[in-house]
Amino acid sequence: MSTVPYLAVPSPTHASQRTHINAVHHILENEGILHVQLGFPDDKSSYIQELLLNLHKHHGHGLPLTHSADRGWMWDIRPSLEVFQSNNHQARSETMEQFPWHTDCSYERKAPRFFALQVLHPDQCGGGTLSVLNVDQLLTLLSPSARKWLFTPNYRIKVPPEFVKNPNEKAIIGNLLTMNANGKAQLRFREDITFALCPEASEALRELKSVLGAAAKRQILNLTAERLSRGSIIMMDNGRWLHARNEVKDPSRHLRRVRWDAQEFANPPQLGL
Repeated sequence: MSTVPYLAVPSPTHASQRTHINAVHHILENEGILHVQLGFPDDKSSYIQELLLNLHKHHGHGLPLTHSADRGWMWDIRPSLEVFQSNNHQARSETMEQFPWHTDCSYERKAPRFFALQVLHPDQCGGGTLSVLNVDQLLTLLSPSARKWLFTPNYRIKVPPEFVKNPNEKAIIGNLLTMNANGKAQLRFREDITFALCPEASEALRELKSVLGAAAKRQILNLTAERLSRGSIIMMDNGRWLHARNEVKDPSRHLRRVRWDAQEFANPPQLGL
């Protein structure tokens, strides 16, 4: 795929129109990624909240995850040196630093299947580019042995301190690859919190990192601020697409995120290892 599916939304009422709701659902099911462009002001993110309620009603999507007791569904992503939204720790997305390839909530036993990012203020200084990479394309670059070991529960994933919910659970053990109910491969990954528990799993993880650092470059889609202007919403299947961000250069950059449809990252059938 060289382009991202695109829908123009001229009116807030589209969030309640069955044809639009159906189109969003089918694109996310088939392609796993969608760019929506709002043709109206929406600083309160009313469109995406209404759309998600209707995806839940008409297509069985799980409802959004509540980020914290006082933040509700929506999570503001903007550089901050003082005000942190989780456990008094700064999340990586709240910095201006580069954020390498990852999936959201890889440390959760039930990770959101989908997430959306709404652009409220794009980076106007040439930074903050969102890069995306299709997992199916990535897997074609890995050896059969690496793919096989990534399916095994031989990885320890540390919970970042800003997202610890239970002080007695600061890591989970599991696999990095699985298959969803539709037979699509799903990956969970964030390099700085992922550790292998045996030599074979370690070699598979090393190969994955190597591919992400070099061979996958031809498959990457870079969504610059020019492509994702104010009023853009990018929706992604969290297991079928990796995403990354380069350095933020505009301190006023402001996105809003919502995650929904949390599902167990299941262990796949035994592969004869």
